Amino acid sequence: MSSLLDGATSELMPLDAYYADFEAHFWHSADLGFWKLERQQTFKEPGYDSWVAFARGDWEESLRLLEAGRSDMAGYHRKAERHGFTPRRIRVVQEPLSAYMQWELQALRIRDECGGPVRVIDVDKVADFEADGPLPEIYTLGSRVMYEAVYDERGVLEAARKYIDRDLIRRCQKFIEDLYHAGEPLADWFAEHVAHLPPPLAQI
Repeated sequence: MSSLLDGATSELMPLDAYYADFEAHFWHSADLGFWKLERQQTFKEPGYDSWVAFARGDWEESLRLLEAGRSDMAGYHRKAERHGFTPRRIRVVQEPLSAYMQWELQALRIRDECGGPVRVIDVDKVADFEADGPLPEIYTLGSRVMYEAVYDERGVLEAARKYIDRDLIRRCQKFIEDLYHAGEPLADWFAEHVAHLPPPLAQI
């Protein structure tokens, strides 16, 4: 899949421009929907209160903050439904889980319960697509726009690449959708692989 992006024309956008562009396009994703592929196993999210609590070792506060955001999350997905689409995600998982992944799966569980379906797929099942390197972090907004997240060496989002080639977007959307259908519903996987784990170690 990474080779599919080779040679594709994109626009590298700084974060402020990317956030505004994403917001302008997201609510117009009804023709093909919103599909996101998440591959990396460790990130840093310094602007997210729950992640900050997790990173400093306050696991209970981190989970409390996730729960506190449940109402807003549900409202976000109800709004998407009113706009004619359901945001869907496929999350590649590798065990043993990184501390970050243990936290992220808690966040994704709430998203899934609030109307944003999430499925997971084991890293071994995407190995055939990674001969040229790990799958990219990409997400399609309908048939008109796709973004690729760009992270710095610490795992902090620093920019995004924007693609507007509709043939490329449709190919990538189909690929993400196929992985999604090959994956396992998050609720089932979480119950077996995550729910019993002790709190992860602090990250900072």
